[in-house]
Amino acid sequence: MSRVCELTGKRAMVGNNVSHAMNKTKRKFDVNLFKKRFYLPEEDKWITLKVSASAIKNINKRGISAVVKEARAKGFTNQ
Repeated sequence: MSRVCELTGKRAMVGNNVSHAMNKTKRKFDVNLFKKRFYLPEEDKWITLKVSASAIKNINKRGISAVVKEARAKGFTNQ
């Protein structure tokens, strides 16, 4: 399974490790992902999502229903 947030669509980024001598080697910046269960009262069911830390903050602020509805409209999740 890929390391992509199911609500925001965040993916890993690519960058450089830079040494003191300014030597550059490729590296990967992974997303801060968590596997978490949420309850949707409108559909009366639990869903398990792989979400980033920023998505969890967004859910706490706006509510799971609004965030999932927006993610479905953007095509990030199919649950």
